[in-house]
Amino acid sequence: MSVTELRGRRDAAHPHQGQPVLAAGAPLDQAKGAVILVHGRGANAQSMLALAQEFPLLEIACLAPQAAGYTWYPQSFLAPQSLNEPGLTSGLRRLGELVEEIAGAGIPAERIVLLGFSQGACLTLEYAARNPRRYGGVVGLSGGLIGPDETPRDYPGSLAGTPIFIGCSDVDPHIPLARVELSAAAFERLGGAVTKRVYSGMGHTVNADEVEFIGELLTRLAG
Repeated sequence: MSVTELRGRRDAAHPHQGQPVLAAGAPLDQAKGAVILVHGRGANAQSMLALAQEFPLLEIACLAPQAAGYTWYPQSFLAPQSLNEPGLTSGLRRLGELVEEIAGAGIPAERIVLLGFSQGACLTLEYAARNPRRYGGVVGLSGGLIGPDETPRDYPGSLAGTPIFIGCSDVDPHIPLARVELSAAAFERLGGAVTKRVYSGMGHTVNADEVEFIGELLTRLAG
């Protein structure tokens, strides 16, 4: 799997702009679809490309952005959103930049999959909820929508049938099951085709069932 780096601009108010983006799989100008892979707290973009090796990628481009300081935002995803700035806004902006870059290469949003794990899953799900449209898919592995329980979830717009996958343990030490349920319900209201899978006794990890689901999603995307 060849890896290249793409860079943008960064300033103090936007810590994630200008950070590397690792690319693998098919070149953007030859790909039939693309997947954006968003790493968790303390991890890196390379770890997501390692996960991507489990998927069929012959005609899929992979882009894995790197967070500044290996962290998209400093506090728990359940904290008030103001305490997670400027990282939260910068991270959401970074995902938007990548969606635009991929679209500029001729791959429309309906052939782009947004995929994140842990903190990256929270960022991915929040981006999709705030920017609803028909995507190729949205995958949140061990994550949920960002903010305290009382955060309004009346996101405007529609996901127009986008496949949404949310997978998590019932005893995840970082992701309350109630937030998984809340997130799934919010995406259903947004018009997503939601698949929610709660795994009994699993740790904070990715399992084979989730990998199989993602593989099938990407195979349909390339088909």
